Amino acid sequence: MTNFVEELRWRGLLHDIMPDTEEYLLKNKTAGYIGFDPTADSLHIGSLVQILILKHFQNAGHKPIALVGGATGMVGDPSGKSAERNLLDEATLLKNVNGVKAQLARFLDFDSAAENPAELVNNFDWMKDISLIDFVRDTGKHITVNYMMAKDSVKKRLGSESKEGMSFTEFTYQLFQGYDFYHLYKEMDCKLQMGGSDQWGNITTGTELIRRKAQGKAYAITVPLVTKADGTKFGKTEGGNVWLDANRTSPYKFYQYWLNSSDEDAEKYIKIFTFLDKETIEALIAEHKKAPHMRLLQKKLGEEVTVMTHGQEAFENAIKASNILFGKSTGEDLKSLDEQTFLDVFDGVPQASVSKDDIKEGLDMIGALAAKTGFLNSNGEARRALKENAISVNKEKVKEDFTISNTDLIADKYVLLQRGKKNYYLLKID
Repeated sequence: MTNFVEELRWRGLLHDIMPDTEEYLLKNKTAGYIGFDPTADSLHIGSLVQILILKHFQNAGHKPIALVGGATGMVGDPSGKSAERNLLDEATLLKNVNGVKAQLARFLDFDSAAENPAELVNNFDWMKDISLIDFVRDTGKHITVNYMMAKDSVKKRLGSESKEGMSFTEFTYQLFQGYDFYHLYKEMDCKLQMGGSDQWGNITTGTELIRRKAQGKAYAITVPLVTKADGTKFGKTEGGNVWLDANRTSPYKFYQYWLNSSDEDAEKYIKIFTFLDKETIEALIAEHKKAPHMRLLQKKLGEEVTVMTHGQEAFENAIKASNILFGKSTGEDLKSLDEQTFLDVFDGVPQASVSKDDIKEGLDMIGALAAKTGFLNSNGEARRALKENAISVNKEKVKEDFTISNTDLIADKYVLLQRGKKNYYLLKID
């Protein structure tokens, strides 16, 4: 076993730790868990920190348990929330749980032949058969209301920060999460719970329940919530969350998110979101500082996280897509992109629709540039641009006698027009 806590420490991933936890982990092979909330059928990059913590835990020789909150997802965690969220129905929750499970399996080693295989559990499996009377009698009596009221997540919701107060449903959440820890402690000898810093109150309710109900000792670690240097929310873009599901956030957009990190953020993220060792990271940071315009840190960060999340081929396609805008590329490169990636690359580019018949008969360049689209202001301007050799179709220079046909279509429905280096226009064939 290696020193898991020290690994978190140098990576900037240690926020709170219960006394004696580091010493215990150095001497004992331990099962530890993190809970994942199935509020959607995909996790986003905010959850990636927790997944990687479990992977570091596994790499250090311990046994990781990933808990999907099929039961607690029905209640709703108030931590860090200013208002109560909508509760999910059982069918939606099941779909989300299955989506989250599939994603976790991409990062953690669940191979039963491994020395310390990861395990996936769903708290719905043990909560579904417990009656309210049993829960109140056997669990509720061990934790006082005074103890629960002292938690920050509760105090904030009951204080001036929230006009709506807090429902009994949300108030009981920490008891449910505490019971999960107790259950895993009893059934799987799980001695450690980990999570984001906003989870400290919920986690310590679990250690307290184990102490009072099982007369046992359990441990806790939390990691900092990741922030961006400019104050904007990590993991968010103008289009919303950056998801781990390629259907929600394409590998190209995923890669671009990391590539667009500031120097300050990239220096922090390369420690948090990759498994590169300390010496490699320090050398990268030093090299980056000599020539920051080369964006070495951002490129390495983007490569490591994209390959880890989506695979080598998706990363190479993301690079190819990036080069279409910023490097030398061909019509064949364009045609090799799937529709979503193509649209992501040219997001916001003006477009016009032409009919299938126009393309079938062969669309002349004057029609494509002006008469049928309005890309250029007039037929005369279109002719001048063509004579100046300033027009490209799908990245290939064309003359006035060129006609656009079905063989030029990208993803069977698009043609990319270009004037000069940066003036793009999309033709969509309806």
